[in-house]
Amino acid sequence: MDFEDFDASPVAGARPEASPLTRLQYLIDNTPALIYCTVPSGDFKMTFVSNNAVNVLGYRPEEMMADPNFWFDHIHPDDKPRIVESLAKVFTEGQQVYEYRFRSADGEYRWMHDTLRLIRDEDGRPLEVIGALTDITDRKRMEEALKATGRKQQQLIGKLREAHEQLLQSEKMASIGQLAAGIAHEINNPVGFVNSNMGSLQGYVGTLLELIDTYADAVATHPQLAARMAPVREAADLDFLRDDVTALVRESIDGLRRVKEIVQSLKDFSHVGETEWQLADLHHGLDSTLNIVANELKYKVNVIKEYGELPRIECLASQLNQVFMNLLVNAGQAIKERGVIRIRTGVKDEWVWVEIADSGGGIAPEHLTRIFEPFFTTKPVGSGTGLGLSLSYGIVTRHGGRIDVRSQLGKGTAFTVWLPQRQPRKEQGAPDVKG
Repeated sequence: MDFEDFDASPVAGARPEASPLTRLQYLIDNTPALIYCTVPSGDFKMTFVSNNAVNVLGYRPEEMMADPNFWFDHIHPDDKPRIVESLAKVFTEGQQVYEYRFRSADGEYRWMHDTLRLIRDEDGRPLEVIGALTDITDRKRMEEALKATGRKQQQLIGKLREAHEQLLQSEKMASIGQLAAGIAHEINNPVGFVNSNMGSLQGYVGTLLELIDTYADAVATHPQLAARMAPVREAADLDFLRDDVTALVRESIDGLRRVKEIVQSLKDFSHVGETEWQLADLHHGLDSTLNIVANELKYKVNVIKEYGELPRIECLASQLNQVFMNLLVNAGQAIKERGVIRIRTGVKDEWVWVEIADSGGGIAPEHLTRIFEPFFTTKPVGSGTGLGLSLSYGIVTRHGGRIDVRSQLGKGTAFTVWLPQRQPRKEQGAPDVKG
């Protein structure tokens, strides 16, 4: 049966008693799919197009058949290479299915589902290719809408997960604060009376040494007594004891002072009970944080402080101390053997800035855009959660500021925290880093 024998004029309707050809023509012209035939070579020139092409694409069948390049020329340029590359499979496999965009008469590209089937003659030679085009634009739009919904859901899940981790971090910091308060209370009492006792002991040692000197002067006037005391004095090594006991007392008092400073740093770092925005000294926060992380840095890092003149800023100091700690620990971990961490501060317009720069290995360019993502880390498994910089970014953002980063492989990384002097300052952006 040859479609060329059909009357190509539209068929308004066909009764059941109509001839088989009329009935077939009616069915083809009213099916949802556009039926077409092409030659099995060259540009697949169309030799037959069903009359419903007007309804599906807005073209009349005769204009589609008149142009030998019509099919290829109306496929979207982005989809055409994919079809051309695999079109030969029609001749090896006998059938191909494509989904591509096809330009309709109104100039709009519509998504089409196309099934191509090769027809051979009795000798097996390719005779023609039959295609069935179905408009799937609505389905594609629904798929895109579902994908967009899925992406939004994934983003929401990510935000919920980040919020959950931040809540856990906040609870952890609150626990650390309570622990610090308890430690401070428990340590301050014994340290207080030990410090007092050491002060008294220092006075007693001074008195005893003066007494010994007085006795020595008195004994010197009695040669026989002086001769008896000389071996005792030599055996006791009095000169060494005098210097050493003084040094021991002085070092013990210095050690107690260090303990008091550490306890005070814990209290300053955690700011127990802090719930409201307060004016705080960032330099004080940096120094207390350095005391906390000293053990992490002291064996391989030389910390250089280049503090400028900073005003007190309105902030939640304990949260900013958490940011400084994360940046300092990361800087220390970036330095493998020996290196330098440089801390600079300054003011620009209504903003203050804190820069923490290290001489470590630097961050790869492909990682720079991801370092603030939750759970992203370049550290070995088990060495980091990937939350430190993400939490720091969130804290600084909530303060109305931002974190800038610049890095060079093999030379180091610098993080600059920009903060407004007063809250809120959300309508302005922090200026670019200078110097």
